[in-house]
Amino acid sequence: MRPKTSEPSPSSDLFRNRLANLLDQHHELYRLAELIDWNVFDTTFGELYCPDNGCPAKATRLMVGLQYLKHTYGLSDEEVVMRWVENPYWQYFCGEEYFQHQMPIDPSSMSRFRGRIGESGCEKILQVTVDAGLSSKTIKRNDLKRVTVDTTVQEKAVSFPTDSKLLNRSRGRLVKLCRKQGVVLRQNYARKGPEALLLANRYAHARQMRRMRRQVRKLRTYLGRVVRDIERKIADYPGQQAIFADELALAKRLLTQKKTDSKKIYSLHAPEVECISKGKAHKRYEFGVKASIAATHRSNFLVGGMALPGNPFDGHNLRLILRQLRFFGSGYWTPLSGQNVARTLWDVQDLW
Repeated sequence: MRPKTSEPSPSSDLFRNRLANLLDQHHELYRLAELIDWNVFDTTFGELYCPDNGCPAKATRLMVGLQYLKHTYGLSDEEVVMRWVENPYWQYFCGEEYFQHQMPIDPSSMSRFRGRIGESGCEKILQVTVDAGLSSKTIKRNDLKRVTVDTTVQEKAVSFPTDSKLLNRSRGRLVKLCRKQGVVLRQNYARKGPEALLLANRYAHARQMRRMRRQVRKLRTYLGRVVRDIERKIADYPGQQAIFADELALAKRLLTQKKTDSKKIYSLHAPEVECISKGKAHKRYEFGVKASIAATHRSNFLVGGMALPGNPFDGHNLRLILRQLRFFGSGYWTPLSGQNVARTLWDVQDLW
């Protein structure tokens, strides 16, 4: 159901003071809360909810404000929700009138909200940020005529991947799913799996590679036996086959992938992660997704960004980011013709 719009209470609470009367009005978050047009999000994102069915959703300003705080301070979903309870400026920024002592939402609601609004919703949030920068004169319209585009790697929360860790982790996820669905396995290797993983790590640290590879083969054997056992047990149950489909597909990719394969699995909770080398001396490989960022050339204000899966060539990404800037920023940027974009691409490639 659509979120209810919270209107300010006309009467004050006898025993509590409003946050607006307690906070410093020159604080950056206080001033930013007044600059952002929060009604735009109610109109845009309200259409994504069912109008008259289900429980009312959380306030749109709360959800969008938490997204702003998350990316501003570089926090995870859990951290931003926990720190929200302790910070009155954060609560005022998200639309609260009085100080709250309870967590506003479950952290998992933030990821579901991002999935609901999609890529276009994230672009809308960025567009409102540009509007706030213009209204506060942080940037000028002349600054938006020239932008600087850079391509980097947006790293994921992934530890350094090893075959032994991934094989044992996949086996553990399958065993956990079997317990949840009531599938009884012939053997789950709950003791042998971690034991082989520990020995593989010790042998790798001691540079005893032959012994390490022997333990990795054991882990691959354990995972293969669990996969085949699950397939036998759920062969006559189409409903369970659909539940196990994703995990079994990841496990089979782990069993068949080789060291020299280009599209390997580096993380089970984020299969889209890629191994990207940008030629950095301090960090040879980065595990994440390539991203393109656009900022104004003079004032360095962020005005665009997009994820680029598949590790494409940096010179081929300029056309995409310029198309995004013209799409949701047509009121600020002068529309470019196809020849000008092609000329820009050619100039960039010449510099490289």
